[in-house]
This record gives sequence, structure tokens and C-alpha cells, in this order.
Amino acid sequence: MTTERAAFWRRLSPAAFWRRRLRPWRTRRLLEVHLLVLFLLTAVASTALFLSCRQAQHGAEALASREAPAVQGLAATRLAALRANQEAHALVEMDLIGVAGSGETYRSQLSAADQGLSRIADRTDQDLGTVKGLLATYSDSLSLGTSRYRDQPLMQEQKLVEADSLLTREGVGLAPRLKALQQVQMKHAEATVTMGRWQRGGWWLAELSLVLVALTLLSALFVLRDRCGRDWNPYLLAAFVLTVLLAVVPLMATSSTQDDLDGVIGDLWQITETSWQSGPEPAEAQQSVTEVSEGVRQKMADGAWTDRVYRGALVGSLLAIVLPALGLGLRLDNDYWRRR
Repeated sequence: MTTERAAFWRRLSPAAFWRRRLRPWRTRRLLEVHLLVLFLLTAVASTALFLSCRQAQHGAEALASREAPAVQGLAATRLAALRANQEAHALVEMDLIGVAGSGETYRSQLSAADQGLSRIADRTDQDLGTVKGLLATYSDSLSLGTSRYRDQPLMQEQKLVEADSLLTREGVGLAPRLKALQQVQMKHAEATVTMGRWQRGGWWLAELSLVLVALTLLSALFVLRDRCGRDWNPYLLAAFVLTVLLAVVPLMATSSTQDDLDGVIGDLWQITETSWQSGPEPAEAQQSVTEVSEGVRQKMADGAWTDRVYRGALVGSLLAIVLPALGLGLRLDNDYWRRR
């Protein structure tokens, strides 16, 4: 008997199979269950989608407004300090002290280093007080060695050696301290854009919920057509199309944004490592850092379109809740609730 029953169920078409399975349920109750399930699933999907999109958007904004400028500023400060030292030594070696305008280059580099630290003070959580004080002392030593003691070779040499020590002394010099700050800042930048476990879980929850919403919408359309003899419900059809779009478009936008952010992190590492290298001249390294920084700004500007996608996802999530409620709610009201 069991074998015959199993063979009977296999011979049924999918539509006939579900029609026989759902026959014990009253149509009104079945539609109400679909309505409740759709409301719960769309609420979960919309919440998870909104939070996941918001987290991705927040990471991109933090990288553009805080982390990237801080990394670039630290690299520029280090290179400016190194170039100031090089220019000051060249000034002394070429015996150009006292020539009008001869010291403008190293002074401008010292000014650029100081301004660079000032600009990133509100973009990093690291303490820059020690580095600022060390930069001020270093600037004083260079100025004394190239201006005040220009007629006293021994004192001049002592001040320049002192400046070299302040700049390069291992562990406590200006350049090593800036390098340590750069390393920490890069870790912050990477942590900002890395998709964590909770964010990945949010995307999985959103996508799974949207798949279940799509399946439930198809089931509701089947019930309306089979039980109620109605044509395809436009509200439910629109909700189905919207659900598919919500499952695909924000995920693609986030994937594209993540690729752009990974590229930006790679560029920031290039900027950082260029400022560490001792091979290139500081002027050449500065030019390279400027070019890569321009590329970083361009990538961050190109990713601004994702903001519109995320705003659209928010509106679409609200419609995904409203449309099924309208489609099933109006049908239940017209066919069943008013008769009670």
C-alpha cells in the first residue's frame, strides 16, 4: 500500500501535488499565513540589508575622511622632514648660506611638515604631541646650523649633527617615530574597511531572507491563482521583482565598493612604503606620493555612486514590506474579511 501511494504522488504534476497538499487548509487562513510570513521575512531582510549597507557606507566614509588623509599626512610629514635635512646640508656644503633666497627650500619643507601634522591632528586617535615637540626641536637645530652659526664652523657642524640625530636616531628620532605612527595608522585603515564576521553574517541573513521572501511570494501567487481563480496579482509581482533587485544590486554595489577600498588600501601602503625607502631622493618620493594620493582621491570619488544605491535599497526595503501587505491585504479584505 505504501509503494502504491508513493507511486501515485510521483505521478502528480507539481501543481497537482501542491493542490492536494494544500486542500485541507482554508484559503483565507492560507493567505493570512502567507501575509504574516511575508511581513516577518521582509522586516528581517530589510533590517539586515539596511544595517549591512550602512556599515559598508560608514567604512568608506571613514576611510575617505579620516584614515586616508592621516596616512597621507604622516607620509608627507616624514618626507618633508627628510628633504629639509637634505636641503640644509646641501646649503652648507655648497657654501650658499647668506645668498638671498638660498634657504627657502628647507624652510618651506619644515613648514610643510608642521602643517601636515596640524592637519591630521583631528583625523587620528594617536598622540602627536611628542612628534610635534621633536619636530620643533629639529627645526630649531637646522635653523641654528644654517643661519645663526654660519660664521662659526664648529658650532654649525655641531647643530647639524644634532639635527641629524634628532631626525634619524633609532627608536626615538623623528623619522622612526613617524614610521611607527604610520604603521599603526595603516592598521587602523585596514580594520576600517575589512568586512568583519558580523557584517558578513548580516549579508548572509539579508540574502537568505530575500530568497525566502521570493519563494513565499511565488507561493502566494500560486495560491491566489489556483484557489481564488485570480490573475497574477500586480502588487505581488512588483514585490517579487523588487525582491530580486534588492538581493542583487546592493550586494553588487558593496562588492564593487569593497574592491575599490582594497585598492585604496594598496595605494596607501605604497605611499607609506615610499616614505620609508632610503633609495629615492626625498623630492622624487614626494612626487610619487603626490601622484598616488591623487589616484586615491579619484577612487574615493568614483565610489560615491554607491551612496545612491544604498539610499535606493532603503526605499526598496520599505516598498518590499508595503507591496505584499497591499496585495494580500486587499484580496483578503475584498474576498473574506468584509463577509465576516
